[in-house]
Amino acid sequence: MPTAIAVTSADLVLPPMDQHTPTAALLPAPGDQSLEVALAEMAVLLEQHGYVIVLCPSSIPAAHERRLHTIRSVLETNRIALLKPDLPPLGLAVLVRQLRQLSICDFGAGVTASAARLLSHYIYAGAVLNSVARLDRVPVSLKSHAKSWVPGSQFGVLANPSAELIKIGTGRLSGPDFTTRLVVAKGQAQSEWIDQTLVQEWQPSSMEEAALPADSPGWWGTTKLIEFAAFLPDISVLYQLVASVRREVCAWCGIELIGDRCGFCSAPLAVAESQGGDSGIPNRGTPVHHGP
Repeated sequence: MPTAIAVTSADLVLPPMDQHTPTAALLPAPGDQSLEVALAEMAVLLEQHGYVIVLCPSSIPAAHERRLHTIRSVLETNRIALLKPDLPPLGLAVLVRQLRQLSICDFGAGVTASAARLLSHYIYAGAVLNSVARLDRVPVSLKSHAKSWVPGSQFGVLANPSAELIKIGTGRLSGPDFTTRLVVAKGQAQSEWIDQTLVQEWQPSSMEEAALPADSPGWWGTTKLIEFAAFLPDISVLYQLVASVRREVCAWCGIELIGDRCGFCSAPLAVAESQGGDSGIPNRGTPVHHGP
């Protein structure tokens, strides 16, 4: 059975890319499920899949995060990975789907979990905002704050893999140099910029629409937004990217991993093992470029 991928919110589960991509398990908040039921359901997941990789938004409520740690502690298991990538909500949903795709490959659970950090570097996640007055996730200049109060102003913001902000009509956002698919989630903002400008600049091979995640307005500081994310959609490319990274064995829990930190016990790779300078992150674009 493939490694189980779990999420803390149903809107982090995008439709599968193909008929082989499994769905993700939902781990409800404490107010929606008793601890007894949560423990029983996690025990079933572990019995059926062996390992569970849980992806949480960086804005997860403290009570919900404590519940997840309680489950792992009560079950006395190191087979549950709790990951909290610092991605916008739609970008996180994209990462969840990519790990769902990888979960059916011949990678071990440790490699799949630590691949989350690697794949995050290839997700270009941003938004169109009518105001940046309450945006605190991306550095915003005082000049941009002032412009946000001008009626009709709109901003293009990139939060990952680097932080960028432009006033629409006066600049461009740095885009990927490899073939991507673009997913767009429309909130309350109205803008033709994505279709008329961003698509022309980034040249995605295809597009899809998704529902705006519930956490997006809070993450971006406004309800008047359109969120977008460009990502690697092809499972063969994802597989090649992960397989190209040297594998190590965690000195603490013994699981195989890539990169410099274990996704299950969070232990860093021993200094002696990492002195070779391999961070586990190939040069962006080099192993995955497959454009025309």
